[in-house]
Amino acid sequence: MSTAVSATTHDSTTHDTTAHDTSAHAARPARRATAGLVEIHGVRKSFGTLEVLRDVSLTVPPGSVTVVLGPSGSGKSTLLRAINHLEKVDQGFVSLDGALIGYRRKGSTLRELKEREILAQRTQIGFVFQGFNLFPHLTALENVVEAPVSAQRRRREDVEPEARALLERVGLADKADARPRQLSGGQQQRVAIARALALRPKVLLFDEPTSALDPELVGEVLEVIKDVASTGTTLVVVTHEIAFAREVADTVVFMDDGVVVEQGTPTEVLDHPRQDRTRAFLEKVL
Repeated sequence: MSTAVSATTHDSTTHDTTAHDTSAHAARPARRATAGLVEIHGVRKSFGTLEVLRDVSLTVPPGSVTVVLGPSGSGKSTLLRAINHLEKVDQGFVSLDGALIGYRRKGSTLRELKEREILAQRTQIGFVFQGFNLFPHLTALENVVEAPVSAQRRRREDVEPEARALLERVGLADKADARPRQLSGGQQQRVAIARALALRPKVLLFDEPTSALDPELVGEVLEVIKDVASTGTTLVVVTHEIAFAREVADTVVFMDDGVVVEQGTPTEVLDHPRQDRTRAFLEKVL
């Protein structure tokens, strides 16, 4: 599928991109999914003179799990933040179920949406940060309840039972009244996952969700993510956890120097990489 549009709030140019299909791992069980198709078209992003993303195109099928690997500085986190418009792209665009994220089309150019419209879109795209980002003055339950009430205008009395069920789902039913400082890093990250799920998002983005954790706490968070992956929510996970990618991913994407070097099933990318850069990276981390 080709497009001819520039996603920029500056001078517009015509830019053609092609969305490359990713195939689901044949060995994975089918997941139910009615929404959550992410399409990234010709995305470019620079910080000053440093081009961090260079013409990145990627399709994430609904209900799939895509794991993004790559060395530090390869553009992985920037790409993740571009998906929910935390980073404004310089060119190209991102869409969710066919709707542009952060922009509306006007002729051959894209115009950025108003902030309230962008915030409304972000409620469809949950984001789990490596640093947890919980409100320190709120309890675990209050952290989970806050976003649906404030961002989606849902009734607190309706949200709270769902929030308690989510805390139970991530193994923290007994920590509902605890504040972040009373929780371990792994527990805080599980609260953050419950908070993201409380928005009922179509897509969940994970940015190095275990990198800030002590090694003994990594497993508990990965188990929760595996559980979420089985529900049909589209997941995009930036991580260095190769074993997790091998077990859970439908598609593994390897990035380096701002480009997608290769993508495919875990077997294709992790066991039989086609590119020298992929092989060199795997030799370092395996």
